[in-house]
Amino acid sequence: MERNRHWRRNVGLLILLLIVIILGSRILDREESRPEDTSGEKKKTWEKQKLQGYDLPVGKREREEAEAACKKAMNLTGACYRKAEKGDAPNGVLSDADLIKMKEILKKSGLTVSGADAYSTMEHWKKMDRFLLNCQDQKAGEIVMYQIKAGGGLNRMKFVFDGKQMEILETIAEWSQEGKPVVTETIRTRIKKWNYTEKGWFSYELCAPEPPEVSEVVDAGTMIRIRPMDKKCKELSIACVEKLGYQGNNLLCSSWDLSDLSKLDYNGVFESFYEMKYGKKIDYDRYADGIPEEEFETLIMDYIPVTKEELRTFAEYDRESRTYLWVRLGTGNYIPTTFGTSLPEVVDVKENADGTTALTIEAVCLGSGNDCALHHTLKVRFRQNGTFQYLGNEISDEELGRIPPYQYRLGTQWKEADNGQ
Repeated sequence: MERNRHWRRNVGLLILLLIVIILGSRILDREESRPEDTSGEKKKTWEKQKLQGYDLPVGKREREEAEAACKKAMNLTGACYRKAEKGDAPNGVLSDADLIKMKEILKKSGLTVSGADAYSTMEHWKKMDRFLLNCQDQKAGEIVMYQIKAGGGLNRMKFVFDGKQMEILETIAEWSQEGKPVVTETIRTRIKKWNYTEKGWFSYELCAPEPPEVSEVVDAGTMIRIRPMDKKCKELSIACVEKLGYQGNNLLCSSWDLSDLSKLDYNGVFESFYEMKYGKKIDYDRYADGIPEEEFETLIMDYIPVTKEELRTFAEYDRESRTYLWVRLGTGNYIPTTFGTSLPEVVDVKENADGTTALTIEAVCLGSGNDCALHHTLKVRFRQNGTFQYLGNEISDEELGRIPPYQYRLGTQWKEADNGQ
């Protein structure tokens, strides 16, 4: 009996000691989150940032755990990264195939991870979906997800929701020249506002410095695709609209059909068609003095049923040199807009009786957090060999009124087009 009493007392003391250690470590971690200098300007700055929600303190233990987890995930993809072909810089852009391989590796490890491509499917997306749906019901929780960057690095994002507010602890890692993972920063930021749309887009805006503290407003908005696209819609988005987008050409942001092909910006869309056909970006220096007529006309006519004479009339063409004018899109001929960076995604496909296909498209405006900034219908005709031609784009007057007027980059540049209204 005496031995059992001593044994129970020792176990009780051991449990008490463990509780003291755990509570002490948590208190210490909170203490480490506070600024070392709690007086003067540093204290004022920290209190201001805490109030405004950016550059929030991160405890030593929490930082170490986040960075260790991020490096561990990086190491899982290390062999794949070192074998991949890279650009000139240490973090040059990797091929889509290599990035997909890296995503598959992380998927097999059970991580919730999104790829670098525009229409990437999030692996283990149901975990993130469940977390966000719970947040909509004011249920507290947390989740960790990863994003692969174009250079093969990783963003580890830990979202924490307390039932009212959400914050993110983000750890960013890159590859060194020696092919080793290096954490560049770990930051905690409060999320000012967020939304989870019915289409499955998670949009959020981070707290950030505002004027007069900074001279310009910081763009702190982000959108992440959570729910996967329909497989066929994804394939057609990649094939037909991804390279076009909504800036530099007006094929998707104007209303047109075969009855009037005069308003299309052929000089602008050449660049997109070139990348679609050849799988690489245009050589800017090669066309500094213009594009030879045969090369230009052949490529444009592959994708749009327009004649040579129509092209020489509608496009910016120099009959003396027999070239089509071309300049790179830049600040000298284009005023950036939030809408211009939108991502077109096919949301529905309809086969018409005449053999054409109608693609219902919605523009996801990443800058404004709007997953349907424009709704329109693109008409295409597929050939037996898998190639296709664009036959028209239908946009209602109401939809056209919601987007900025198109700016031609050549000839009629700075003349605001009417977008086909």
